[in-house]
Amino acid sequence: MWNYSEKMLDYFRNPRNVGAIDHPDGTATVGSLACGDALTFQFKLGPDGKIAEAKFQTFGCASAIASSSALTEMVIGKTLEEASKITNQQIADFLGGLPPQKMHCSVMGREALEAAIKNYRTGENSDRNLEDEKLCTCYNVSENEVRRVITENSLTTVEEVTNFTKAGGGCGRCKPRIQAILDEINGK
Repeated sequence: MWNYSEKMLDYFRNPRNVGAIDHPDGTATVGSLACGDALTFQFKLGPDGKIAEAKFQTFGCASAIASSSALTEMVIGKTLEEASKITNQQIADFLGGLPPQKMHCSVMGREALEAAIKNYRTGENSDRNLEDEKLCTCYNVSENEVRRVITENSLTTVEEVTNFTKAGGGCGRCKPRIQAILDEINGK
């Protein structure tokens, strides 16, 4: 059984801002139903240029629901510049922490926010991960995403990378490449 904070459980049991926005300014879907987690995140800007409304729809575990719900509350009232600075660690901290094995849920939230802002700015609806070469084919994780998560979260082990991205959690063939990237980034 996972050790969840009361706040995380509250956001799972009573998710905020679930649903879809009519004519959103920014929208994105990240993740994959094939690997068990998918998230659609949308926002609408107010006349002041700040996010006035944010909604989500997710297919995933309690941590995915809570992380998505928390993200919507965290971005409302922020400019896109302010919202774009929200990290996956801030999402996890907002919830009182997440178990290490569930950190990928906060990463998915950050990815959705980033992709929705990109959608607003460019009109593109592509998933950034689809454009990159896959490091982990089991969970559709790109090398660029692994590198970014390692750097942003100061990760040092393959297990941590798996917890944050799911890469390496399937067949395991990508684990040596993940270790090589860790060694390169961490100067080993």
